Amino acid sequence: MPKPLVAVVGRPNVGKSTLVNRLAERRDAIVHESRGVTRDRSYHTTDWNGREFVIIDTGGIESVKSKDAFAPHIREQALVACGEADVIVFVVDGTVGVTDEDEEVARVVRRSGKPVFLCVNKLDDPATDLGAWGYYSLGVGEPRAISAGHGHGTGDLLDDIVAALPDPTDDEADDHDDALPVAIIGRPNVGKSSLANRLSGKKRSIVSDIAGTTRDAIDTIVQWKGHRLRLVDTAGIRKKAQVHEDVEYYSLVRGLEAMDRAEVALLVVDCSVGFTEQDQKLAGMAIDRGCALVVVLNKWDLVDSEQKRADVQGSLDKRMAFATWVPAVTTSALTGRAIDRVFATTLRAAEAHGRRIKTSQLNDLLATLRKGGHTVSSGKRRLRLQYATQTGTKPPAFTFWCNAPDLVDDNYERFLENRLRASFDLEGTPIRLRFRRKDEKA
Repeated sequence: MPKPLVAVVGRPNVGKSTLVNRLAERRDAIVHESRGVTRDRSYHTTDWNGREFVIIDTGGIESVKSKDAFAPHIREQALVACGEADVIVFVVDGTVGVTDEDEEVARVVRRSGKPVFLCVNKLDDPATDLGAWGYYSLGVGEPRAISAGHGHGTGDLLDDIVAALPDPTDDEADDHDDALPVAIIGRPNVGKSSLANRLSGKKRSIVSDIAGTTRDAIDTIVQWKGHRLRLVDTAGIRKKAQVHEDVEYYSLVRGLEAMDRAEVALLVVDCSVGFTEQDQKLAGMAIDRGCALVVVLNKWDLVDSEQKRADVQGSLDKRMAFATWVPAVTTSALTGRAIDRVFATTLRAAEAHGRRIKTSQLNDLLATLRKGGHTVSSGKRRLRLQYATQTGTKPPAFTFWCNAPDLVDDNYERFLENRLRASFDLEGTPIRLRFRRKDEKA
């Protein structure tokens, strides 16, 4: 049985994400003074007094008459959060009082039939008069004064939330512990959220033609043929020179953090544009962070001629020449074409990422290389590899003991890597090579 869920809802800019960070005791949700920063719903695991639960951060629910292009989608995401939650925390701005938008959120919350805690936020001075009578008109219970920024009243709120949660069961399990973390990365508007929705089989992220729709990193647990994956849909990563807004900067940071905690990165590329220089840089970032990598050539349905397909393949071959071991899958998130191949390729890359190779097999390979005679030399000095063993996984790392590590150059490293990849199944994962003198420890 999964952990119980607590949805935090309210109109825009009342401090929902600040409260989520306070309750979760971390800074996962992006916080900014601008209206409408949070759009998708994001999940944050926490515990209080020994009871674990998941907090759902939602976008601000606006009037159905709102002219914001994202408002209907944000509203839909918040409604889904209310529907799946066990407890709802309804946040209003205590410096403003009750607004028409608060009334609209209250109607949504009342229809849910769930336990509701009405939190009047931004009352940073505990001595401030709440003016509770004004909030009773919302019809969702007794208002409570809190300050998400300073933490006033949040401990009592957590006590009451835990008391209102369903009784725990013996098999209450963590949905995230055994799931393979997979980051979905790419430039803005290449179809990352569409792919995440297609892989998960549900409308988990807002999809729009407007670049920059996703801002937070959004986690979704997916089951496929007995395998559990945690998909992290990240904001589109632009060139640094194009990151103008503070919100975009924090989105960039979240995207990099998602790569840091992922085992596999799915680099989504827009086939109608081809494999760009920025795609190449993102691939390098994922590899530098030790992620296994799969290129997902999305929007393949738009590539409607042999010449266009050849152009896409040519741009991929040219820009990924530094990492020819990265597999590529053609797909269409819109139509669902080859989605199973995306799953299968991801799992193969993850398996290679964690693969262990026996020391005896590595040294058999070294013996073969010595017979071939390929090595490097400088003057009378000649490199001799004497022994090898695997010293790490995720990504695989190999240590070679030799007589002169300083003789190893980039060409010889590439030669060794190519021989390792030809001998062992390491498709989809970077590998790390280290060279030590024979009298050094690994």
